[in-house]
Amino acid sequence: MKKIEFVKPVYNLKDLPKDDLPAIVLCGRSNVGKSSFINSLFNTKIAQTSSSPGKTKSLNYYLAEGNFYIVDLPGFGFAKVSKKERDSWRELIEKYFAINQNIKLVIHLIDSRHEPMPLDVEFNSFLRTTDVAYIVLLSKADKLKQSEMAAAKKIVKEYFPEILMNQNCFFYSSVKGTGKKEVTRMLSSLFQT
Repeated sequence: MKKIEFVKPVYNLKDLPKDDLPAIVLCGRSNVGKSSFINSLFNTKIAQTSSSPGKTKSLNYYLAEGNFYIVDLPGFGFAKVSKKERDSWRELIEKYFAINQNIKLVIHLIDSRHEPMPLDVEFNSFLRTTDVAYIVLLSKADKLKQSEMAAAKKIVKEYFPEILMNQNCFFYSSVKGTGKKEVTRMLSSLFQT
């Protein structure tokens, strides 16, 4: 993965790009590391990272390798935004999945240091009602010791029984590059980049 450019933020679904390029969709709670994931995957600083969760309020479209989009969805579950705002985000995301036929893969990022949040569980249930392929990335893996990684594997399996480590679930570290090879291989096989 070498080439990526920011296309535009989408606040309203009528403003989605009009072409039919396939999309990889990134989702997860606020501050889970979606922007860091984009930056590490492409060795760039194109995606804005923030220490204040809830910064991404739009669907951010990036054109990758000139032939597919990476779409960074707004983070969910951040306490400091109003319930109305959280509900509007949820509605935006559900409608987005309903109208977008070009989603090839959803990457659901979960912070490996913590148990999945109720909204992670809810989102996973939602994904299983769709026909979209998805994987789980356990982010911030560089912050775990070996024993903590073993515990994290066990916990994620309890929450999501369909998860198979190193098949549809991977540890990922934007700092150390853990999991980057596996994700790159997966995307390359989807798009023959």
